[in-house]
Amino acid sequence: MGKYKVEIKRSAAKEIKAFPAPVVRKILAQIASLSEDPRPPQGLKLSGEEKYRIRCGDYRVLYAIEDKVLTVYVVKVAHRREVYR
Repeated sequence: MGKYKVEIKRSAAKEIKAFPAPVVRKILAQIASLSEDPRPPQGLKLSGEEKYRIRCGDYRVLYAIEDKVLTVYVVKVAHRREVYR
């Protein structure tokens, strides 16, 4: 499998900056790992949408995969109670 490019949407980057530093490091490590494997075993495809999610403690990272151009787009990062709204 080729190496995927990871792009973080501006609004998602803004959401990440609002979190405490230890949480930010953990989230960024998870996002970086998506370049090697955009469909990790702990990831889950969302029903009704062409998006996936990975867990980072109490936070969720929602992303879309574009296989033709080998790109992962991070579209939302939020607490688990708010991320799906």
